[in-house]
Amino acid sequence: MASLLRQIVAGPRIRNPEAGLDLCYVTDNIIATSGPSSTYPQRAYRNPTDALVKFLDQKHGTHWAIWEFRAEGTGYPDSEVHGRIRHYPWPDHHPPPFGLMPNIMASMRNWLKDPGAKENARVVVVHCKAGKGRSGTVACSYLISEENWTIGDALDRFTSRRMRVGFGAGISIPSQIRWVGYVDRWARNGKFYTERQVEILEVHVWGLRDGVKVAIEGFVDEGKTIKTFHVFRKDERMVIGDTAQNSEVFANLAGLDKKESAPTSESAVQVDRSAATERRSDLDALPKTLDREHTGYELGGGAVIFRPSTRVVLPTNDIKIDFERRNKATYGWTMVTSVAHVWFNAFFEGQGPESGGNAAPDGVFQIEWDAMDGIKGSSQKGTRAFDRLSVLWKALDGRKEGLTQIITEPGIGDPVPQMKPAEWHKVNSQSPTNSKDLGLRVQSPDSESMSRASSTRSDQSMEKTADEDSVAGIRTHGPDGEEHISHGGRDVAYNGPVSKRDDNAGQASGIERVGLGTVVGIMGQMKPLRTGDLPGGKPEEEMETSTDSSVGSVTREKNTSPSS
Repeated sequence: MASLLRQIVAGPRIRNPEAGLDLCYVTDNIIATSGPSSTYPQRAYRNPTDALVKFLDQKHGTHWAIWEFRAEGTGYPDSEVHGRIRHYPWPDHHPPPFGLMPNIMASMRNWLKDPGAKENARVVVVHCKAGKGRSGTVACSYLISEENWTIGDALDRFTSRRMRVGFGAGISIPSQIRWVGYVDRWARNGKFYTERQVEILEVHVWGLRDGVKVAIEGFVDEGKTIKTFHVFRKDERMVIGDTAQNSEVFANLAGLDKKESAPTSESAVQVDRSAATERRSDLDALPKTLDREHTGYELGGGAVIFRPSTRVVLPTNDIKIDFERRNKATYGWTMVTSVAHVWFNAFFEGQGPESGGNAAPDGVFQIEWDAMDGIKGSSQKGTRAFDRLSVLWKALDGRKEGLTQIITEPGIGDPVPQMKPAEWHKVNSQSPTNSKDLGLRVQSPDSESMSRASSTRSDQSMEKTADEDSVAGIRTHGPDGEEHISHGGRDVAYNGPVSKRDDNAGQASGIERVGLGTVVGIMGQMKPLRTGDLPGGKPEEEMETSTDSSVGSVTREKNTSPSS
């Protein structure tokens, strides 16, 4: 039974037939495996730790070591793997804090290429939870940075070795793929990286729908936790309008026409100008009027600038912008209809590797809705929340205060620091990933102004009764993003205009379309009807047989018609 469960859980991932475990050889020296476990119930459907250790001991003797990346806890103590383990944890479904990558790469290289070890005898075992996203990001990064593989070859190799044919890519999360590209640029340009504090100046959104909460997040606790640094409120937004997508006003507000910062070299000048030109051309390519059929445009989607009222400074270059769209619900519940986020690194978006480590002091990151990360590593995001996003950022000069840190890859044989591991036995506790999902959720008292922040309607049009204030600013919509209209004080899902003929027909027939919330409310006020309340009815407690249930003129009649 346990073996069957493991096969089911492994699903699209290839199992090693020799070991009978969920693992694969990416190369002869790199093994990717799902996270082993020493506790129940996980060991019933994951790789048992003792079984994995037994296989590695028999196959590779003492020439193996584990690199783990689980911020949620490993599920086993270090002693059960002979202490041959390196810890670099970060949350599931997300890219790593880039500041960890030089040490991860160097520690793997030192183990595999130790001059005192037998050539090609050692192996590295990488694992996260499923041995796919986080493990694949590190495995591909190593092949690119230490073995000179191309991005395409590394990604293709991991997919072919880890996934069954037809079950998708090994690394499928867009931000993790973006990080693999960052590693390639880092490796090809001297492996310089400067960790800086970054301030988020503004967030510009085109085609923003109503009821969308926008938040700024980043890594803390050595990368093991994702912290929300700011959630935009209503008084921090400025509505530009539906036609501002290509206007010079919006481009100026985005800071794209300002004087370029003076880089330190001529090559950096060319890179910076090229990047600025590309950003301007991207803006100019946007249509003056949104194509409603192809963009999923709905009434009310416009251009909005979010500008924080207080400074929002993140401790590292790694920045996450998070979106969550809510639909109005009742009785203290709200319906989450879309969830999406994106990670980017300001050092690489500022052309740091190409500028000899001197990244631009500010910049703009842009992305389309379809390229955003989905829910828990999937492509599913729910209904469209916006069309296009720009984030204006500025790096702080913290060299005097020691807040800017130059990170280089340790040399061969040099000691390499590792991170403090998460508590291994807390693998069943809530993961520090800030993962969200679609569906009903208890409404937060603080969510009103946060959800209202994206509304492009005037304040006067949003004045509601006291009972409606709890969901003020949250636009109701159906599962496919269709509009809801108010009909007789009740919400009614509708996809098109109401014709005069249909409206008159409804009035003539006395039929009124009502929402589910109204029906629930009416049913909740109905008094239960008992048989004793009906004309000629007998109370239930006085009934002796089922025939006593006859009420008034409703009696059981014998069939006196002649049989055929």
